[in-house]
Amino acid sequence: MGIIQVNNIKLYANHGCLEEEEKIGSEYRVDVEVKANLRKSSKTDDLTDTVDYVHLNHIVKEEMAIRSKLLEEVAQRILNRFFKELKMVQKATVSVAKINPPIGGNVEEVVIILTKKR
Repeated sequence: MGIIQVNNIKLYANHGCLEEEEKIGSEYRVDVEVKANLRKSSKTDDLTDTVDYVHLNHIVKEEMAIRSKLLEEVAQRILNRFFKELKMVQKATVSVAKINPPIGGNVEEVVIILTKKR
């Protein structure tokens, strides 16, 4: 078993329960970790034998572009697509962080972390 991480994916999106968040949007950071059997790819040096991190990033960008009220829903959609489209993935963790959330205080970020297993 091996781990592939795609860290610090920076995006701008319009998630949130507030009307202002829908209109103005805010900055987000997404971190992804997937576990898969990487033994074959470590020997063959062939992209078809591994989890393509370009595909992981593509899924994150597409799902983050779809508005949601809750970050939990966004993270779950990302996980669901990982397992639907990338058959080698055995376990995945997605972290979605809203940078400078509008919660009435000096808060750097709010983070939702979800994990799913096949």
